[in-house]
Amino acid sequence: MTLSFYVHIPYCIKRCGYCDFNTYTPSELQDGASLEIVSNDYIDAVLLELKSAPTDPVPTIFFGGGTPSLLPANDLGRVITAIKARNTVSDDCEITLEANPDSVTAEKLQGYIAAGFNRISFGMQSAKPHVLAVLDRTHNPDNVKRAVDMARAAGFGSISVDLIYGTPGESLEDWRATVTQALSLDIDHISAYALIVETGTKLAAQIKRGDLTMPVDDLMADMYLLVDQMCNDAGLNWYELSNWAKPGKECLHNIAYWKSANWWGLGPGAHSHVDRKRFWNVKHPTAYKQKLFAKESPIADSEDLTDEQLRDESIMLAIRMRSGLSLDLLSSVAQERVLQYQSSGHLNQIDGKLQLTAQGRLIADRLVREALG
Repeated sequence: MTLSFYVHIPYCIKRCGYCDFNTYTPSELQDGASLEIVSNDYIDAVLLELKSAPTDPVPTIFFGGGTPSLLPANDLGRVITAIKARNTVSDDCEITLEANPDSVTAEKLQGYIAAGFNRISFGMQSAKPHVLAVLDRTHNPDNVKRAVDMARAAGFGSISVDLIYGTPGESLEDWRATVTQALSLDIDHISAYALIVETGTKLAAQIKRGDLTMPVDDLMADMYLLVDQMCNDAGLNWYELSNWAKPGKECLHNIAYWKSANWWGLGPGAHSHVDRKRFWNVKHPTAYKQKLFAKESPIADSEDLTDEQLRDESIMLAIRMRSGLSLDLLSSVAQERVLQYQSSGHLNQIDGKLQLTAQGRLIADRLVREALG
């Protein structure tokens, strides 16, 4: 067995209006505090949690957040060094850093390479300032190219950008301009996610008041088909519903999630999945640190997965991937229901597996319901 690690860095300088991730600004954690103060002993706590994880070989390590690139390379490197000291980590282990393009310099990026990182993912979201303003993103879109070029010069072998489509006020031409700019960069991978409005966020309140209006479903579909076509034309192939990559540059860490491999999440609110058991840590960074420094487990709760849960999750995840869903996972009744979508052009059957077409990916949730029903 193998074990991937996710390392959660729960800090941001500013909370974006659409974000409901488990992340905190320094002032939310302590009045008047700086990032250095609130994150001072955070890595110490993470290293204490690491002692409880299995020592299986590690194929991938992913630092997410939050904004991991806010922390110095030496701090993040301590976690990589500790994992290498206790687990077998091959030379080709994929080690990813999520980064804000405004938070990196050539020197910092060189430091991350020296610490062991080899893959980086920049939060680009959009190339249009008015779209970034609605999302409450503060980075300068002109800095994305600068950051990508510096990352390549520093030695990152795989570079990705994250995009969001379907922001209120975003037109199809706005989206085309964003994808065009992203594909003009020296990148290997694109993630493009439809905007989801989460309850309790600033954006949700703006929409509820009528200040902003979400785009219609037809526009969202056109945006998805556009990014899919443009990526394919540029040599980036889809391999998961929202992800496109050059051959050999797929995100192995996310593939481990989608294939229900074992992974351990380090940090507050981080989830883990090990041998049919799912568990998750206390959510708040302060509570997380307090428990570990008191030599207590940070795990808040857990569940043992049943055969039915494992089967259902395998179906939900496999149907999203280019590698496809094995018909053997479906009951005969479910097979009959799902295969009706082959004649309508929503899926192909290849070597006993169902693979969604571009049109099929637009109704992936419906096909999951048909497969599970």
